[in-house]
Amino acid sequence: MQVVRCHRISSSNDVVVSTLPLYRSAPPLEVRLEDFELFAVDRLRVLKGISDGLSRGKKPEEIAKLAMDLWKANMRYPQATEDVNKDNISHFVLRLVYCRTEELRKWFLSMETALFRYRFHSESSEAQRALMSEFNLPYKAVSNAEFESVKDKLVQVARSMGQTLLPADAIFYKVPFEEVSELVAGRRVFIHKGHAYVAMNQVVSIVVTQFRSHLSKALILTNRKWTSTIREQEKDRLTPIVEALCTSYLGPDYSQPKEFAEISIKDIDQIAKTSFPLCMRHLFEKVREDHHLKHGGRMQLGLFLKGVGLKVDDALAFWKAEFAQKVGAERFDKEYAYNIRHNYGREGKRTDYTPYSCQKVILSTPGVGDHHGCPYRHFSEENLRAALARMGVGSRIVEDVIDKARNRHYQLACTLTFEAVHGSSCDAGINHPNQYFIESQKILQSKNGSMAQ
Repeated sequence: MQVVRCHRISSSNDVVVSTLPLYRSAPPLEVRLEDFELFAVDRLRVLKGISDGLSRGKKPEEIAKLAMDLWKANMRYPQATEDVNKDNISHFVLRLVYCRTEELRKWFLSMETALFRYRFHSESSEAQRALMSEFNLPYKAVSNAEFESVKDKLVQVARSMGQTLLPADAIFYKVPFEEVSELVAGRRVFIHKGHAYVAMNQVVSIVVTQFRSHLSKALILTNRKWTSTIREQEKDRLTPIVEALCTSYLGPDYSQPKEFAEISIKDIDQIAKTSFPLCMRHLFEKVREDHHLKHGGRMQLGLFLKGVGLKVDDALAFWKAEFAQKVGAERFDKEYAYNIRHNYGREGKRTDYTPYSCQKVILSTPGVGDHHGCPYRHFSEENLRAALARMGVGSRIVEDVIDKARNRHYQLACTLTFEAVHGSSCDAGINHPNQYFIESQKILQSKNGSMAQ
């Protein structure tokens, strides 16, 4: 796959391919630089939607519907050939993005495998059999004679899953039981002499196992190629895009306050207690306590405060009042004031910098003496329990939050915290610290008749 700045090869001579690619090799296409990023973002919307649904405990049938709805909304083109091109291109771009660390690989592997499973289920039986043949799986359908010899056992398994009768044209495959471990674990297959009898409507387990194995190996190889050649070769063009995509925030823009016009310095302490998410509340308490934050903390908290409505002059006054106690007013003016004005677009390139999303906060790597990052990821369980207790979260909910954090569902842990603190549900989930603030203020405003400060 070659990335170009001007055009893409016409699809008029493209070979017709399956609507569900196996992603064995990158497509021989030229891709516009704009499409390189846009296609990846669209696919990322699908994968993150699936991830959010899974972390919120949605039922399998709900996730399946969600996945297909997300796919239709984000990945469809009027022309079928363009559908296939976008599918392939977006997968291989995200493979580059998510190959770079073990944690990124694990997430991408899980979400792509889940997406493949739901798409395979939506295919016709003929298409499913064709996909099985593409994997070159060494399995043949059970003969009529063998089927009759085990039919009673197969009927028993079907009944245990709520099926009364086997279809007259039922097709079964005999496979080594270890290759369908999820079916064995769920007692959804008959096992005899080391082999599992897998119904046609269950072959997704066989195919998904093969798909996951192939993709897992491919991500390792992609990482090696990225590290050894691609990253350096594309440092001025693709590398910045690839390295930024995994922290891409796909929701509303919080670079400027919308619902609530501004906050003032005199109100900031009370607002921090009522409406700051734990990540920002922790940073705010630390700057009040230590009268200093390292660069990562200043960026994370400073851009958040900008997004919730702290004006540049008030921001300068706030940071100076704290830092001057430790470094002095003159040093503050020389070393820190410029960066604050820069974040507000008053210096340098005049860029309007955007507050950090949950994803960017979660993926940050605070070092010794740093206080930025996501508490649900970076705090010890003991420290997290203490912080949640200070926010007024009850002990039962604290254990639920700890459990979500332990299982790496950091945003869901934050959502549970929000719901516990405010006594109100947040069905959309928390995806951005500034979203947390806005939703909190809406609830407090409705309760008090005016914005609580």
